[in-house]
Amino acid sequence: MRHRHKKRSVRLPIGVAAAAVTATGGAVTWMWGLQDSGSEPARPAAAPTIAGAACASGGQVPASGSTAQQNAMTYWIKRYQRACPRVQIAYAPLGSGAGVAQFLRGATSFGGSDSPVASSETTPADGVCSGGRAVNLPMVGGTIALGYNVAGVDDLVLDAPTLAKIFDARIRTWNHPAIRRLNPGTELPALPITAVHRSDDSGTTQNFQAYLKGASRGAWPHSAEKAWQGRGGSSASGSDGVAATVGSTAGAIGYFELSFASKLGVDTVRIDTGADRPVAPTTKSASAGIAAAKAVGTGKDLTLEFDYRTSAEGTYPIVLVTYEIVCDRGNKPETLPALKSFLSYTASEAGQRPLSRIHYAPLPESVAAEVRRVVRTLS
Repeated sequence: MRHRHKKRSVRLPIGVAAAAVTATGGAVTWMWGLQDSGSEPARPAAAPTIAGAACASGGQVPASGSTAQQNAMTYWIKRYQRACPRVQIAYAPLGSGAGVAQFLRGATSFGGSDSPVASSETTPADGVCSGGRAVNLPMVGGTIALGYNVAGVDDLVLDAPTLAKIFDARIRTWNHPAIRRLNPGTELPALPITAVHRSDDSGTTQNFQAYLKGASRGAWPHSAEKAWQGRGGSSASGSDGVAATVGSTAGAIGYFELSFASKLGVDTVRIDTGADRPVAPTTKSASAGIAAAKAVGTGKDLTLEFDYRTSAEGTYPIVLVTYEIVCDRGNKPETLPALKSFLSYTASEAGQRPLSRIHYAPLPESVAAEVRRVVRTLS
């Protein structure tokens, strides 16, 4: 069975708010407007609605953060503004760190982050989240795929201990006994392994290392940081850089979001989790992995903790969730209705279900329902 992903195209509706972002000395300037693709946007009804939410009567909602959720935000904003043209939403994909920092100083209505923000470690600026605190709302699920480039090997199975040793330079060739054991009957070459990791700090790196730490039963001695901690190997900037390096380097293996494997046609690893069958990285199997998580936040915070050792059938364990960081209380009155309307839509079935078409993992309904419940109570 060959796990080579084909690129799909998704036509997006018009009506997204464009915001030019300028940052000088910590200040952010948003220049609002509507992109025009040559068609007229839908005219608002007397009481416009979008599936999953009622439109707000107006408002501008600036946001920034994670690049991992950039395509999901683009999709959502265009859909939302077609139905709710009185509201303007803008998302600047500046990275998780910048998005959280901008939110905490009050420059945005919410920030996107590939990892949850601990309230004990961050203090919003004066006047931000007045009377409340910053909380994490899971919104976008992602699949971290292991792409590889080994000629003649169309199907490859690995497990967490073996991956940990590969990415820590303790397994160096593709015909190593540990890899042969997992792939009986497969002709594995005596080819050096080039393990490719991110050169930049990354939430994808942090989530992948968390999986190695949690599932390898002691084979990964390093911490789960945004900076790469393993030894040896090669590096590239961004998920696109890692995927391109793997695709062009014989013997390479690397980690990146599933969409990059699909775009470049890179073969992906099935993971032996202890289930009856190894699990391929798909949006469906990743959603099952997210469903196995438990909420560990307090109050309105919905931080998730993943079960990296799950052996449930069809459950892919190497996943990430991007969070929208919001104030539980103390939101700006002029943006609160639009913020709640937009996030209610993104967490709705209508907002989540189409994400698999653009290679994201929809939130399990059990998680999405909790997100919608919290969004209703934001004040």
